[in-house]
Amino acid sequence: MQKLIIQGGKPLRGEISISGAKNAALPVLCAALLTADTLKIKNLPYLKDVTTMLTLLEEMGTNVFTNCRSEIDLTATNLSNLVAPYEMVKTMRAAILVLGPMLARAGEANISLPGGCAIGLRPVDQHIKGLQAMGAEIKIEHGYIHAVARKLKGTRIVMDMITVTGTENLMMAATLATGTTILENAAREPEVIDLANCLIAMGAKIHGAGNDIITIEGVESLHGATHSVMPDRIETGTFLVAAAASRGEVHLKGTRTNSLDAVLDKLSEAGAVIESGENWINLKMNSIPKSVNLRTAPYPGFPTDMQAQFMSINCVANGIAIITETIFENRLMHVQELKRMNANIEVEGNTAIVRGVPQLDGANVMATDLRASASLVIAGLIAQGETIIDRIYHLDRGYECIEEKLSQLGAQIKRIN
Repeated sequence: MQKLIIQGGKPLRGEISISGAKNAALPVLCAALLTADTLKIKNLPYLKDVTTMLTLLEEMGTNVFTNCRSEIDLTATNLSNLVAPYEMVKTMRAAILVLGPMLARAGEANISLPGGCAIGLRPVDQHIKGLQAMGAEIKIEHGYIHAVARKLKGTRIVMDMITVTGTENLMMAATLATGTTILENAAREPEVIDLANCLIAMGAKIHGAGNDIITIEGVESLHGATHSVMPDRIETGTFLVAAAASRGEVHLKGTRTNSLDAVLDKLSEAGAVIESGENWINLKMNSIPKSVNLRTAPYPGFPTDMQAQFMSINCVANGIAIITETIFENRLMHVQELKRMNANIEVEGNTAIVRGVPQLDGANVMATDLRASASLVIAGLIAQGETIIDRIYHLDRGYECIEEKLSQLGAQIKRIN
């Protein structure tokens, strides 16, 4: 099993490029199932979750042609296998995103239920409820979702809770349905907009993506297109927090600010000086960070995927921070690992109270999930001495070449077996 070894205490300085967004790339890859033509995808991040999704699409009959590391062609002319097996879904819950496209295009789908998740419950009941409202017959047997629909029909769907993958699944299914589908209480995340832009390029008629009501007018078929995946706002935020926590200065290329307002506001509140242009962000931290309170919420609120990283910077900030997690019930598991590094954190229910200390100490720690891994990397970068992070396979699911990029910024970090 691989580990990361970090020698901390050095400010991050320099320039790196931001990769395409994992959470945008996965649904866009699934959109290829909606057409017999070729979908060209650019700015694709090289991540474990992406390669897993591509393997699943290939097993279903999709032809995958790699032009270069970040650009591929997907052609799903013949869908020969309408099954997403447990072996795939258990390692990547986003595999549920093939359900809507398969049902809309082929009239049938067999998808393993995703099962448990370390950070908390992620039910798929909204996906199933929406597809049933569109006329699908769905049974759950032996841990699999068996769905059949001769032709999906447009309808009005009011989701009981905001769900990003649920919104994406139903939006993709609705593109080939008969009539008009209206999704209410839809997710507003930038990744939903990115998927909608891809589908529109393929000939879909979608209005309102980015709002809580999305209208989709079904069409007879979709065609091939070219789509470039949006920059990863969470990777961007992670590197900005790392630079601020280490009191350094970084220039990030190939990113944008219009999806990062809540994160940039909190970094400014912490004392960072931020400048930005159309596709770049520059952050400089000249002093000890100030503690910042935050409460996670669906977009455009503060993203749950940045909560752990901000906990790390609050560990060495002046003052006391109150961090409240409202999205996932188990997303404070990194607290115990940070406390091994001398962090002063108390947890009360879904709230963490973080009292800043002058210095974190390097230690052996273990990653529990993707974003917790990122928080431990940041803590290791600012800690005194050596930090060894175990179970870093979580990192490879969501960060492209993280140790190489951090090394470019002057970090002393290496991966070992």
